[in-house]
Amino acid sequence: MMLHLHNRNALITGASRGLGLEMAIAMGEAGLAGITITAAPGSDETSTQIENELQAAISVIEKTGTKVNAVFSDVGRSEDCKHAIDSHVNVFPSLDILINNAGKAGRYAHKGETDNDISGHDPTGIAEIIETNLCGPYLMLHHALPHMKKLARARVINISKRIESMHRKAWTPYGPTKAALEAATIAWAESLSETGVTVNSLSPGGAVNTKFGTGKISGHGIDPGTIRPMTVWLASDASDGFNGCRFVADRWNPALPNLEAALGCQEGQIFPRPERDTPLKKAWI
Repeated sequence: MMLHLHNRNALITGASRGLGLEMAIAMGEAGLAGITITAAPGSDETSTQIENELQAAISVIEKTGTKVNAVFSDVGRSEDCKHAIDSHVNVFPSLDILINNAGKAGRYAHKGETDNDISGHDPTGIAEIIETNLCGPYLMLHHALPHMKKLARARVINISKRIESMHRKAWTPYGPTKAALEAATIAWAESLSETGVTVNSLSPGGAVNTKFGTGKISGHGIDPGTIRPMTVWLASDASDGFNGCRFVADRWNPALPNLEAALGCQEGQIFPRPERDTPLKKAWI
């Protein structure tokens, strides 16, 4: 059965390219009414580059029939996050879907080198990665929640990575920030369990053929379009009842009914099920 997002409005951070753009296109094709996309330059990029990317992304997404609002916003800055949310609600009547996709790879700490020597890392780059990957989703949710909690149902999707690479030495500190985001996903989901807001995490399944890792497209890795079906399913009513859960996009089987395909993508959370009672009934499978 075809999934649809009619009359829904979304915000995706870091959506001028790569996974963020793919998710925006997918939701647009599913009938999304409106979307805000945000982006900001890393320390190895210029504002002009990002502005050009945002304009190109607008043109692509608008072809789906979705109204697009673009905001220059650094998720590591609380005032920028508030500006992005304020801009969205000034343009669209609701904020139904928030996708925390903006991220920074280890190259900002390693300065382009695969350096496993922690003493050789750039502390400024380390802070930049943590501010974007961990503080960013928190700040976006902080400013978005007053609007999302007014709705009967709303979705938060945190973009994560595969479990095995979270603790590989070559991925410090990028991998650990995603492990922390998984913990945050569970905590936020439980905190919001009595509202209509659900919080789940989604990993593409491995390294993706985008500029993310090295700053240029290498031609290797997962097709970024792989993330599309799981994104639409998580954003739709079909994911009702799933909260605090983790999904891996590259396991989607299009030959299966949507629910079966989604369950085939689900992994148990990376932390043990708590001994105390938890409202997150589907997070540990």
